[in-house]
Amino acid sequence: MSKPSLLILYGSQTGTAQDTAQRIARQAQRRHLQVQVLPLDNYNVANLISESLVMFVCSTTGQGDPPDNMTNFWRFVFRKSLPAGSLSRLDCAILGLGDSSYPKFNFVAKKLHKRLQQLGASVLLPVGLADDQHDLGSDAVIDPWLTSFWEKAFALYPSLANVVPLREDEPLPPTYTFHFLDDVKETTDDRRRIPTEQTVASQSHPFPAKLVSNSRVTDMSHFQDVRLIEFDITGSNIEFAAGDVVMMHPCNTSEDVEEFCELLRLDPEARFTLSATDNTAVPARLPQPCTVRHLVESYLDIAAVPRRSYFELLSTFATNENEQEKLVEFSSAAGQDDLHTYCRRVRRTALEVLADFPHTTAELKVDYLLDLFPEIQPRSFSIASSLKAHPHRLQILIAVVKYKTKMYKPRRGLCSTWLASLDPVQEEVYVPLWVKKGTMTFPKDKDTPVIMVGPGTGVAPFRSAVQERIAEGKDANVLFFGCRSEFKDFYFSSEWEETMKTGRLTLFTAFSRDQEDKVYVQHRVRENAELLWDLITNRSACFYIAGSAKEMPTSVCDALKEVFQQKGGVSAKDAEQMLATMERTRQFQSETWS
Repeated sequence: MSKPSLLILYGSQTGTAQDTAQRIARQAQRRHLQVQVLPLDNYNVANLISESLVMFVCSTTGQGDPPDNMTNFWRFVFRKSLPAGSLSRLDCAILGLGDSSYPKFNFVAKKLHKRLQQLGASVLLPVGLADDQHDLGSDAVIDPWLTSFWEKAFALYPSLANVVPLREDEPLPPTYTFHFLDDVKETTDDRRRIPTEQTVASQSHPFPAKLVSNSRVTDMSHFQDVRLIEFDITGSNIEFAAGDVVMMHPCNTSEDVEEFCELLRLDPEARFTLSATDNTAVPARLPQPCTVRHLVESYLDIAAVPRRSYFELLSTFATNENEQEKLVEFSSAAGQDDLHTYCRRVRRTALEVLADFPHTTAELKVDYLLDLFPEIQPRSFSIASSLKAHPHRLQILIAVVKYKTKMYKPRRGLCSTWLASLDPVQEEVYVPLWVKKGTMTFPKDKDTPVIMVGPGTGVAPFRSAVQERIAEGKDANVLFFGCRSEFKDFYFSSEWEETMKTGRLTLFTAFSRDQEDKVYVQHRVRENAELLWDLITNRSACFYIAGSAKEMPTSVCDALKEVFQQKGGVSAKDAEQMLATMERTRQFQSETWS
């Protein structure tokens, strides 16, 4: 039998599934397998019928949705026209990455597993259901699942069992080679480029939108800095509706870029071109040639908390005995508790790890930078304005993330800190962005009321909805808004007041810290049981929740079920069923984020 090859296809939203797929590919390389790793939508799915061994690594997003880079594959594989035995030659395995605190835990992996079996594929082992909530993270499931996978693969291909794998401390060849250029000229800065050609703004062709304003909307005495940021999208052809989201790639701070270049003894102004060492494509987001500064500032995710794979790769460069011992421990299954304490608990960044392992960092070769550091992932924000109220404009409401851990420096959110630092008064600033469909949709029918629960920055998509609905003559709008204080973080208060005066909005507020007893949005939902019962049962109102995924969504759902029991006289079980039916028919929708 000829030497088998392994195809690893991944669906990844935040980069975790991609990282896992690449880690598995390195294990395959060490076992001398030919291996290819691709996002599902970059693979010609018609070729699946002739593949022999495929692993699918998929995360689940939103309310059980597939990640953006596997939506085309998802549509194709669920076509009713596909014959039942079309994948009968395929041996495969499915690994799901999920979070059991969400109701649709690993829904995509489970559904794909079932579908591949329907199409006749031979699934080598039970679907792997990794759980972020586990004390040891996803690896608690991934490690034993991978051990089983390799056992099954060796049983299928006995020739593999006799191969002596490469040692764990031997570095594999890098994916890319850097070719430095002698002349030093500044490359064009992508963020300042004014577009000349008319294309639809997308991840591969973002539109450089001019930053119009960046204003703080919380009182200066309030602990949190929340910004309303406005972009000019004139000439972009960007269209959006209430519930849609805007996407953008943030940049690392100039201090971090300088420190990184110092640690690795790199000249930020040096220019290079990249070539792939196998058939991998050079990242489209990097200009060719590119400066080291642009690579580090706009592409390498040096400020993220590194994953276990980072330590695995770093350990192969270690020549100092103490550092190597520590890095190998952090890479091992047994060392995950220690890694959690060292890294994840205190949110230590990849850059800070480099500073902690100076001997190893000194041995790092530039060719491995793109293997070691993942690409900065795009961030998404609910759009907080309507084109009907603000033509050619797009607004977002963002909380600037900053908190303390045991680390000396406060931890900061990469994108919110970057956005907050942009000052359109000092200079012209352009932010490349694109828009994608959100998970929430609002009723087309003019008479269908909407009930929206959006505490804090969760109010953003509902501001867009209220503006859009009023422009369309839809006046049945009920909003529950909650924050700490009426005087410190009551976003858009004067705007809501004006809208209420015209009779187009009913507003209920919960200011949790303005009195002794804490009052939250769920309390206001219970207090208005009569109104909500009438709107939902007699006028088929749609109910929406947006905001933090912690306790709020569950508390609001519990309050709503109490409304059903109290006003509808139904049992707890029936109230549960009513909410489930509303969710299935999209009369109830939620969009939450952690």
